[in-house]
Amino acid sequence: MSSPVEEPSLVEWLAQTRTWADAQMEQALSELELGPPVHREALRYALMGPGKRLRPALVRLICNQVGGRDADASPAAVAIEMLHTYSLVHDDLPCMDDDDLRRSRPTVHKVYGEAEAVLVGDGLQSLAFEWLALTGQSIEQVTILARAAGPAGMVGGQSLDLAATGRGDAIDADEVRRIHASKTAALIGAAVELGAVAGGASTDQRVGLARYGRGLGLCFQAVDDLLDVTGDAGTLGKTPGKDEADQKATLVATLGLEGAREEARSLAQETREAAQDVGCPEGGLALALVDHLLARTH
Repeated sequence: MSSPVEEPSLVEWLAQTRTWADAQMEQALSELELGPPVHREALRYALMGPGKRLRPALVRLICNQVGGRDADASPAAVAIEMLHTYSLVHDDLPCMDDDDLRRSRPTVHKVYGEAEAVLVGDGLQSLAFEWLALTGQSIEQVTILARAAGPAGMVGGQSLDLAATGRGDAIDADEVRRIHASKTAALIGAAVELGAVAGGASTDQRVGLARYGRGLGLCFQAVDDLLDVTGDAGTLGKTPGKDEADQKATLVATLGLEGAREEARSLAQETREAAQDVGCPEGGLALALVDHLLARTH
């Protein structure tokens, strides 16, 4: 795959990409109908708050690596962050994970109420697909995002997660992995796939990149399970210790702390190998991102 002659460091690139992604989202919001004032305010609070912008970053990274431009990546990058943000807003609701803190700020339902938070999530989901349509993206991109977000992906994973909550010793690591694959890896994998489509990747590249995206998503969630035990609210930007308190199905609960760490390291290695198999350069951003996610503290 193609690579710039002089790539910036990953930290520099991620900072640049956050700025780029925010600018793309602001442009989209300026062109979309956002409804009445209170809904518009709540929607912007959810979408434009501080965040890693990992999924837009993956769309941009993979699109660039297979020869596409930032302009090619922009619509899908905006759409997937809208979709991801909707999932966070709904995930934080009292009927789901009941979280008061997200991205170092009060969650949407704590600021605007539960009913408006439901509507914000609904609105962001519809806006994601409207933006893909308005910018003339392919049916394939729409299908990728819809499949990753729906019953075969994120929504199905959340259903499995809710069903597993409180079951304690009845849950094994394989069931946790199935939850992770649907709830988290599906959307992160979709970001990689969307970037590949936007950049015009070959069929062979897309097969290899699918392995990279899935591995990245599983590694991300494995580390998330660890951080709930080892992190603090100031660094995480959300409430730690909730998984254990709520008896959630996690790798830490099924494998123990060291077992979960080993799983995260193993997933990271598999993901590195997938990136190398499709020609991602040693020392390049795609490989550096794996190590970055493994070592993250929030």
